[in-house]
Amino acid sequence: MANEENRIKKVTVNRDLCIGAASCVVAAADYFALDGENKAVIKEGGTANDETLMLAAQSCPTKAIFLFDGEGKQMYP
Repeated sequence: MANEENRIKKVTVNRDLCIGAASCVVAAADYFALDGENKAVIKEGGTANDETLMLAAQSCPTKAIFLFDGEGKQMYP
């Protein structure tokens, strides 16, 4: 299991990069949704484990999903 410092603590979506492909929604439907502008958003109260979040971020064709650890270091992309 990953050290606590290496765990995903923050997820952001760059709306300028998002093209609404919805691959993140397919990978992590409990965490991501598409809004009225067909852009990915993080669901309020959404949950997903680190593996699922990484898969969702990696599935994004424009790399619009950014993952950060507890120290604020960018883990992906």
